[in-house]
Formats: sequence, C-alpha cells, structure tokens
Amino acid sequence: MTQQRTSIGVISAGAWGTALAIAANRAGSEVMLYTPNPNVLDSITRKRTNDVYLPDVFINPDIAISDSLAQACARDIIILSVPSQHLRSVCISISDQLDPSVPVVIATKGIERGSLALMSEVVASVLPQNPIAILSGPNFAVEVANGLPTATTIACQDATVANRVIYAIGGKYFRPYHSEDIIGTQVGGSVKNVIAIGCGIAIGRGLGENARAALITRGITEMARLCLAKGGRQETLMGFSGFGDLVLTCGSSISRNMSLGIEIGRQRQPVKMILENNQRKLAEGVATAESVNDLAGRIGIAMPICKAVHAIISETMDIDQAIAQLLERPFVPEAVRPGFKHAS
Repeated sequence: MTQQRTSIGVISAGAWGTALAIAANRAGSEVMLYTPNPNVLDSITRKRTNDVYLPDVFINPDIAISDSLAQACARDIIILSVPSQHLRSVCISISDQLDPSVPVVIATKGIERGSLALMSEVVASVLPQNPIAILSGPNFAVEVANGLPTATTIACQDATVANRVIYAIGGKYFRPYHSEDIIGTQVGGSVKNVIAIGCGIAIGRGLGENARAALITRGITEMARLCLAKGGRQETLMGFSGFGDLVLTCGSSISRNMSLGIEIGRQRQPVKMILENNQRKLAEGVATAESVNDLAGRIGIAMPICKAVHAIISETMDIDQAIAQLLERPFVPEAVRPGFKHAS
C-alpha cells in the first residue's frame, strides 16, 4: 500500500517561499505555491522559473502554482513566508479558509510594528486553534533552492507537530532540527537582521573586520537580553536560529540586510533614497530595527546596537554620531545574566 504524501501549501512565492516549496517537493511532499502576483504566476506557469524573485532556478512541474488562497489552504500543512508586516493581514485572509487542525509554519522573521508582537503572537491572535511552528536558521534561499547542504530550526512546543513538519520538508540536503523554544528562535531570527545592517554599515564605512566581529559578538548579547526578557532560553541563541543565522547574515553580501547596510555605510546617497531603491529587495531588518528599539524601550533593556541602527535608518542620527555614541559607552562585564539590564 502506497503511503499518502503530505500536502503543503506555501503562502507567498517570494524567493524564500519558492525555495521552501522546492525543498518540500524534494522531500516527497505534494506542494502548492500561492502567489497573488500575476508576473510570478505567469513566469512559473510558462517557464518553471520565478524570474521575479528567484531567477535561474528550475521549479519542478510537480509543484502546483495558484492564485487561489482557498486551494493553497486546503492542505495538511501551511507555510507562511510573507513579509513580517503583512503577516497579520494574510492570516485574516485565510482565517475562514483554514481548518483549525492544520499546522501553520511561520517562515517569516521579524517583529510587528505597533503591536511589537512576535510572529507567533500575531498568528496566534488570528488563528488561535492552529498549531504553530517556527522555521528559522542560516538559510539563503538560492542555496536551499539549488540543493546545497543546509540546516535549519523547526521550533514547536508539540513534538508530534514538529516531526510532521520535519519529515514533510526535510531531506538529505535540507536538515531541520527540532527546538521547543519558539520565543528564542524568533528573537534570534529577528534581531540578527538588525545586527546585519549594522555590520554592513561598519564595512561600508571602512571600520574594518574587528568592528564587524565586535558587532556580531555584542549582537548576541543584545539578542540574549531580549530573549530572556520575553521568556526564551539563552542557549537557543547558540544554535542555528541564533548564532548560526547571525554569522551567515553578517558575513556575506548575499544577505539583503548586510548589503543594505553596506550601501548606507558608503553614504553615496541619502538613507531615505537607498531605502526607496531597495523596496523590491525586502530587507526585514529595516522594520525590525524600529520594532526592536521600541520593544527594548517598553520592557526596559539596553540594546544599543539595535538602537543605533534604527537611529541611522530613521535619519534621527548620522552614522558618525551613532558610532561615537556606541564607542563612548562605559566599560562593562561581558557576560549576560538573567535580569541584568545595564550592559552595553
């Protein structure tokens, strides 16, 4: 008797959604990719490539493509890979079409503006019955799509749901690892984008590799403060969704956040113009910098690197002022401890 294939609906056919659809197809799942974008729909239907977001990568004809949310939601598992600031509206759109027993895998990294909610909190507020898992790790979409060796985290408090997701998308070259810490996993995946912009600014400004290493290291400290304050586990940040993702995103110009930071650091154009020119190449760290800065202020923790990045992006402080402010901070112990708020 042939075992029934798991069916997966991937909501949003950006680069990451397309790559995850390809990975799930390789794992043997039956996949439908949803897009409301007629250009993406036409490109994948006719050419089996996503020329808009992930060019030059073949998309197996077994992967269905649709502009119908209802069709995409009629699956065993749903993967949401929409931009973080649109996640709530997408959840509202699918709330009357999704069976409450269907697991929702959040492949979006960020913190919602205004509410300052993590992505799991956004989804739970709209889809309270659906099991939630977080997919986060050091993953460049093009490498996943091309079948290069990759590890990632599936964070879920229900081990049974986590294993369903892992075996539906995991394979020889795409290796998911289970974590129960959905808070720490999300904090790592969100804050690393802000730190990556900061590292890019440092490189673009010619501050050197020592400065980048310092920003990465102190970036983990800032992650840990927010993680502990939100109830996550500090040790999670030493895994794929924390340290792993931070190193990848801060170490390569392939990263949208890193490359954006480099452009800002070079100061060849005003920040506002750089952001406008990069709208299509979404850098999640831009919105997340604002949210992280506001959230840190709300709960009373120091996140000076994230604060400086937000100040530069919002043009409330120029780069040299922000750098000077960071360098003038007092010397403090390196260790991060629960409840310790003063460190730099």
